Amino acid sequence: MTGTPETHGDNTHADDPLDDFDRRPITLDGATKVVHVSGCGPSVIVMTEMPGISPHVARFARWVRDAGFTVYMPSLFGRDGAVPLAEEGKAVFQRACVSAEFRALAANVSSPVTQWLRSLARLAHQECGGPGVGAIGMCFTGNFALTMMLEPAVLAPVLCQPSLPLNDPAGLEISPDDLRAVNERLVRDDLTVMAYRFAGDKVCTAQRFAAYEQALGQRFVARVLPDSAAHPEPPPFFKRYVPTPHSVVTAHLIDEAGQPTIAARDEILAFFASRLAA
Repeated sequence: MTGTPETHGDNTHADDPLDDFDRRPITLDGATKVVHVSGCGPSVIVMTEMPGISPHVARFARWVRDAGFTVYMPSLFGRDGAVPLAEEGKAVFQRACVSAEFRALAANVSSPVTQWLRSLARLAHQECGGPGVGAIGMCFTGNFALTMMLEPAVLAPVLCQPSLPLNDPAGLEISPDDLRAVNERLVRDDLTVMAYRFAGDKVCTAQRFAAYEQALGQRFVARVLPDSAAHPEPPPFFKRYVPTPHSVVTAHLIDEAGQPTIAARDEILAFFASRLAA
């Protein structure tokens, strides 16, 4: 594993061509999705936040890659590489909310897309080897890394500002049976779940983290960052429709040494390294 991620410059204000990723259509469980793949070493599934694989999400994926991992970044919604514009992002969000793949407004159920993502983790482990796979979800996909632990290959789950269900601040986007199975695995395999949010986030609330803590106990390791640590000028979609600090390692990250969001990024990379090192 390498240490400090490489710096690629701040190109997050323009669309990202993602030309340093291999664009692979991957068919699993009868469904085909584009997955952007780059790097070498153990695999990490990077699941995008709403409204899609933005330049900020791609920047984070590159940090993971440069830390010594193979990144698998599936296209789940939105326009890949696009700067999150306000109205375009709103339309993507509205379509995702009614999509059969997601359960945006239902607590105590697991989104159907997590089955495909578990199969992707299995494939990534077969292709890259190593002890297992890391997975990080953000916002709309925030809880998916937890449900993906039903796949034995997933060893390092990270939940960044998990936002579903949207209409229940204390709800969990996972079925009771799946939650029970994940809990049993956490104990059996001595694993932990890392989770991140901003203190004043009204989308991923303190009530939600409290519900996770009640459900998972000490296996749930929560990090709550002060609102003052958030970037004051996020992209247009976030500025208009996300009224509080929200995206810890992407849109609201301040890319400067000593910033709490950079410390969170580095802790996530170290977590992947500790779990996935041969």
